[in-house]
Amino acid sequence: MKLKIKKKDRVIVIAGKDKGKTGEVTAVMPKENRVVVSGVNMIARHTKPSQVNPQGGIIRKESPIHVSNIAHIDPKDSKPVRVGFKMVKDQKVRFAKRSGEVID
Repeated sequence: MKLKIKKKDRVIVIAGKDKGKTGEVTAVMPKENRVVVSGVNMIARHTKPSQVNPQGGIIRKESPIHVSNIAHIDPKDSKPVRVGFKMVKDQKVRFAKRSGEVID
């Protein structure tokens, strides 16, 4: 299944514990239908001391979130929006269905 979300897209969380938070997509995993969004779905990992991290301790990082729980942010009014595809000058582009604004 092809995702309508790409790296560096601005998205908002529409479901789950981080509902309402916004961020930028930092990684896309199309086979798992998941994306990593900066500052969203934070987890704590307890790590042993190692050569890379001699201190060890608790490290906080983002974990993947399912694509059904996020939505694009409309470039015009900063609200959640669905995305469609259309042809512009023989090129396929993504556009916001709410305002018709081109996302790419």
